[in-house]
Amino acid sequence: MKLLIRPAAEVAIKSKPVRRQQMRHLRQNIRKVLSRQDSDIQVDGSWDRVTVEVPDGRGLSSVVIDELMRIPGISTIQEIAVFPFVSMDDVAEKAVEAFADRIKGKTFAVRVRRHGEHDFRSIDLERHVGGALMQASSPLGVNLKAPQVEVRIEIQDDHYHIAHRKHRGLGGYPLGSVETVMTLVSGGFDSSVAAYLMMRRGLRSHFLFFNLGGTAHEVGVRQVTHYIWERYGSSHGAKFISVPFDGVIGEIMRSVNHRHWGVVLKRQMLKAASTIARESNAVGLVTGDAVAQVSSQTLTNLNVVDRASDEVVLRPLISMDKETIIQIAKDIGTEPYARTMPEYCGVISQKPATRAKLHRVEEDEAEMDAAVLQQAIDSREETPVARLLETTTTPEEVELVHTPDVNDVIIDVRHPSEGEQSPLKMTNNEVLQIPFYELNQRIESLPQGKQYLLYCDRGTMSRMHAGHLKAEGHTNIKVYAPAS
Repeated sequence: MKLLIRPAAEVAIKSKPVRRQQMRHLRQNIRKVLSRQDSDIQVDGSWDRVTVEVPDGRGLSSVVIDELMRIPGISTIQEIAVFPFVSMDDVAEKAVEAFADRIKGKTFAVRVRRHGEHDFRSIDLERHVGGALMQASSPLGVNLKAPQVEVRIEIQDDHYHIAHRKHRGLGGYPLGSVETVMTLVSGGFDSSVAAYLMMRRGLRSHFLFFNLGGTAHEVGVRQVTHYIWERYGSSHGAKFISVPFDGVIGEIMRSVNHRHWGVVLKRQMLKAASTIARESNAVGLVTGDAVAQVSSQTLTNLNVVDRASDEVVLRPLISMDKETIIQIAKDIGTEPYARTMPEYCGVISQKPATRAKLHRVEEDEAEMDAAVLQQAIDSREETPVARLLETTTTPEEVELVHTPDVNDVIIDVRHPSEGEQSPLKMTNNEVLQIPFYELNQRIESLPQGKQYLLYCDRGTMSRMHAGHLKAEGHTNIKVYAPAS
């Protein structure tokens, strides 16, 4: 299978040096991602396109297309068939084989592009192929302005290709072709969507988490961070940085006027984020703020918050309503994580200031012990995002079961999209579909007299959650690990 990839429109209008650099980034990103599927996949390119050749007979077509549709900087992915050029009749014959059924009852148009020297014009081949399709099928007719089906043929010297199915890419800029940022993540709808939008814009991102809710909260944030990086940013390494912020919260509540708690918390986060970003060569901070969504996000308060940082603060969601944000979260697959993520509102006062005065907030902050914030920064833990799941395992020993008893119940803890692509089928065992992010909530409602075996493709997620459940006192949890 051969694929023809076009860059996003914004890449195509760049100056020559910038476009050359962005196309180089795009080819490199595609190679990195696809090489994990098969090292024999060939990635090449030119000024305005990237070509991908997938070895035949390995069942990778749908997997490769799915990967490409999630790489920033791609406008379209076109499946093409390549043939040696023999004659216009041969081109027409191949076009009929590919499109006769697809144009029945529809309008169509033939588009031909030529490169090289030939004894015919592009319009001659368009008419020849169009006539053959009219005779071989029953279309509504030719519509050159707005056809329902386009038959695209490109001739390159002594070869030609016919374009088949076309798939939409993410658009945006190739990841890594712009600067690096630090994205503040909480695991909710807003921060995950903000992270996605920045990656789509070509910004490489590290992920910064201020832990307000303990281990359970951090596990959930690690999971959604790994998910979004693996799907949209895995061509580049990234760090997950966890900062213990409970001490800072305690200092805020002891020293700050309760009406300023929310604003001061945001300022303390930005102060810490600025310090950490500089040490990670990140030139901007990304947050999930939207105007007026909560009291700390009025324009007045955002202005006060921003004065705490020397770095530019980017807010891709600033004008979005919650409905739009949730829809994007559904589209990119983070909505199930966010929906079950706990909220931690310990520093929200009953009557928060919506138009805080900078000098009064700074006076409150002056009463705080600055060493507490520095201690939180110094106590941070940094983990490569690629290793997040393996580092969230617990020391609890979990038994692996290769052949389940007929009475064992298998719990498939994979994300629903994974389960749809490769469903788990058992001959004699009951299989429950409970995504890992719903497991803690639903495990209590399951009959306690049975043994449950958690399952996922690689065994990482199932072992991690089995360990957590065992640590919480669930003795009837094991891991189903099919013998390979």
